[in-house]
Amino acid sequence: MGQQWSSVFPPPPRLTEENLPDQKGKVFIITGSSGGLGKQLASILYQHNAKVYVAVRSAARAEQAIAEIKQQHPLSGGQLIYLHLDLADLTTIRKSAEEFLSKESRLDILWNNAGVMVPPPGLTTVQGYELQLGTNNLGHFLFTQLLQQILKQTAKSALPGSVRVIWVSSSAAEVLAPKPAIDFSNMNYQKDEGLWVKYGRSKAGSVLYASELARRTEGEGIISLSLNPGNYVTNLQKTMPKWQLMLFKLVAYNPKFGAYTELFAGLHPDITEANNGGWIAPFGRLTSVRQDLTDPVLGKQYWEWSEDQVKQYM
Repeated sequence: MGQQWSSVFPPPPRLTEENLPDQKGKVFIITGSSGGLGKQLASILYQHNAKVYVAVRSAARAEQAIAEIKQQHPLSGGQLIYLHLDLADLTTIRKSAEEFLSKESRLDILWNNAGVMVPPPGLTTVQGYELQLGTNNLGHFLFTQLLQQILKQTAKSALPGSVRVIWVSSSAAEVLAPKPAIDFSNMNYQKDEGLWVKYGRSKAGSVLYASELARRTEGEGIISLSLNPGNYVTNLQKTMPKWQLMLFKLVAYNPKFGAYTELFAGLHPDITEANNGGWIAPFGRLTSVRQDLTDPVLGKQYWEWSEDQVKQYM
């Protein structure tokens, strides 16, 4: 309870646009960065001269976000580049990864930031997965798999601990996901559990991915973390019932503070190999997560189930 309370009323952020070092020469990907926390994060990184790939489905929204960020930071020496990425269609993700790999020889940080929250009932991905499971989990899993080799290669010449994969989860992983967090007998949700439980399970899946990737890449120089960014009103809540949204607004912060949580996870020097597989709380604190979400048995099973789902799209 104490940890959940501190997530509602967090201490001040430790890494912001005010004290972030120059990021010139770094290459980053942020999924879902045409709006919300991802756009705020892209703006901070671009302000500090990074090359940022805005990985989203809509070219129009990406170009609008890029134009707005550039207008905010006219003196930046960084780059903002649109990368088409449709996480709800597994057949397209390999092409997105190949497009990035054709342009770059390094990738310093991948922020798996995009997400879907409580969409209208019955919505699925192109492949028929429940939309939150397919987008929040399987789409990001496949994208990360396809970029794992360039992350490993970058880590060979980068500063130790600086190459990272950040999986944006939520307090819902701890609060809403049942135990066990994954029900392998009901992955197609023939037995309906309600959108909030499905959302919690999808966010628990992000934590499982983070801890399992850390185990599978041990010694390769890649740090994998998951995080609860905090509470913010963005496009993510567009399908939330109005009465729930009104209550949510009472504990919501400016979205830039969610970007600070992600910024800490990606770039704070206090994070080392010793923290691999760890959990970050608002607005940038290393802490512990619900114990069952880092269980290596469940993590291995969920990873292997995910591999089986995406293998034909690799």
